[in-house]
Amino acid sequence: MEKTENIQPKYQNRTICIYFVMENYPTIIEDAFQFRLYIDEMIVKFPELFPSNISEGYRMKDSYTSKKLSVTVRRIDVSGVFYTIRPSFVMPYMTAMTEDVKLPLFYRKFDVPFWAITAGFGRDDMYWYRMVASLGRNSIVGTTVKHAENLPEHVIFDEKHSSIRGEKVYVPTTVANECILGVAIADSAGEEDLEEAYGKFKKEAQNIDPTYAPESGNTDGWKATQNALKSLFPKIRLILCFLHLYISIRDRTKMKFKDIFHEVASKLWDCYNAESKSSFSQRVRRFYEWGKKVSLPSVIFKKIEKLRNNVHAYSVAYDLPGCYRVSTMLDRLMRRMNRHLFNTQYFHGFTSSAELNIRGWALIMNFAPSNPITVKKYEGLQSPAERLNQFRYHDCWLQNLLISASMGGLRSPPQNPL
Repeated sequence: MEKTENIQPKYQNRTICIYFVMENYPTIIEDAFQFRLYIDEMIVKFPELFPSNISEGYRMKDSYTSKKLSVTVRRIDVSGVFYTIRPSFVMPYMTAMTEDVKLPLFYRKFDVPFWAITAGFGRDDMYWYRMVASLGRNSIVGTTVKHAENLPEHVIFDEKHSSIRGEKVYVPTTVANECILGVAIADSAGEEDLEEAYGKFKKEAQNIDPTYAPESGNTDGWKATQNALKSLFPKIRLILCFLHLYISIRDRTKMKFKDIFHEVASKLWDCYNAESKSSFSQRVRRFYEWGKKVSLPSVIFKKIEKLRNNVHAYSVAYDLPGCYRVSTMLDRLMRRMNRHLFNTQYFHGFTSSAELNIRGWALIMNFAPSNPITVKKYEGLQSPAERLNQFRYHDCWLQNLLISASMGGLRSPPQNPL
């Protein structure tokens, strides 16, 4: 299988996307003075949407009108690099007006197939496929997390098994604060491939904060995953997922040893609920001794023995307030990913295009509105990205995503091409 390509373009995205009131836009865009005043206001309010060196000043360059939508845009010059200012009511590459596609792209959150979207909204299947894939060109971390202080100290890592044209691949996924912050495709579950895949999360996060490294990471215990993460983040504290331990016991014993399973599960979660590291270790020892005394079936006892032998890898969580002891948050999102991949009959085409598509899906999951009951619970914050940042740029979820993805979600200014 082809090696996964770096999905980031050779040169950083040089399109700045900001909010304009559509009705006022023609007046502002035609008057260079009014346009500059508006841009200056946006720079003060939302500096993260602009290149980091715009504080050194900029000058007006030129304007042009899109033949597709008859929308005029202007360019500015920042230290010799030219940026296009695109209003958020227009999709990238002028493919559509945002208002016309926000509903069909929202339906992709629920895996409505492209042919059904075509039947309801016109165009053709590849038009909608390419629109989702184009979102995947943006930095997931930079688009979702708008300020360095919101980068997560504690994260969860795991790999989803999948296939491309029948060949097995893996989807290393990084999750924190209800958001998918990293997703890539790896050809194998080996250390080298996983390090490359998880390295994309590191690269995107360090574009926001060059010193960023998560304090802790929850994993299922796969050795290659742990080695890859330690290589990327040498100081990270790795925590074994307690839920995976429970699931491994449940799946092997619930049907065959019904009479003992519930008692084992009760004692296992009693260990989990210990209030301190010493109490946890003590309960694990007693759990092990009880299992040995009652002669538990080996398939159960070996798991308890493994818990005792790795007690430090579980109890380290007591030293890290706010860390993830279980991967429940990631599992919920991976169930959605599993349904998405099943409904699309897994990946097709090339690895690079498959990765763009799953990255685009991840950003839709981060920004598309949640159930109204959930939105009410969080006082009107309608998506995981809004709840992470505690604000939104625009009430329309898709415009909020596009503005968040200004300059591809990256911060550092690009170099001019040769």
